[in-house]
Amino acid sequence: MKVREMDIELYRKYMSDLNGKAEPAWQYDETKPCGVNYNDIWRAWVYDRRQQGFRDYKTESKNIIALLGLDKNQTVIDMGCGTGAFAINAAKHLKKVYAVDVSKAMLRRARKKTRKAKLSNIEFSKGGFLTYTHNAEPVDAIVSVTALHHLPDFWKMIGLQRLARMVKTGGKVYIKDVVFSFDLARYKSRIKAFIQIMINRTEPGMKWDLETHFRQEYSTSGWIMEGLLERAGFRIDKADYKDDFFATYLCTKKDE
Repeated sequence: MKVREMDIELYRKYMSDLNGKAEPAWQYDETKPCGVNYNDIWRAWVYDRRQQGFRDYKTESKNIIALLGLDKNQTVIDMGCGTGAFAINAAKHLKKVYAVDVSKAMLRRARKKTRKAKLSNIEFSKGGFLTYTHNAEPVDAIVSVTALHHLPDFWKMIGLQRLARMVKTGGKVYIKDVVFSFDLARYKSRIKAFIQIMINRTEPGMKWDLETHFRQEYSTSGWIMEGLLERAGFRIDKADYKDDFFATYLCTKKDE
């Protein structure tokens, strides 16, 4: 018997309602893959292997912790934790890390790596900017690396507002993502050049992932990101744009 896509969607909604966790029908579904499907176990493994080929997770995490001024008495949410690049390394220096991701496959790999590292102060949750509920006390900081671009701009704003409620007043937020700062009149040549640069840094197989990103995902411009962060209740302490395609933001939650 042929299973229709409509039948699968109705069953998913039925199970969600049954579990008492149904979101409004009009809410953006952040669990549905946008771009590359990282819900796939094989994709999660490829992502981890490829990222470690050109990123130093340990050094990145150490630098983020230093930038945020965190210590062993403090807590952090890693929103969009993926395979644990930040969470696992940060947990060695912090009181607790709440590691959140919408992908079961990514979380599965992150948990496996956590067990191997013999860490017990990471709490994993399946969820994201729009669905994660933080039931503990507000954290000292929130970190999100290359995750926010999976949401359209309107839903980025909703997600950032929700993050603001999870962090202490005066707490820090660090966001790194694919953010455009190039001259939009040159977008074709800039995107083509960027894809080639990334292929040279990694491997030819990265080409498909990057083309999918530009075609289907929701990276935005720097001026839009800055507006979203400020309107969500954060003061931007530092905005750093690199290579026309990456940006990092160090923010502080403003007084309510």
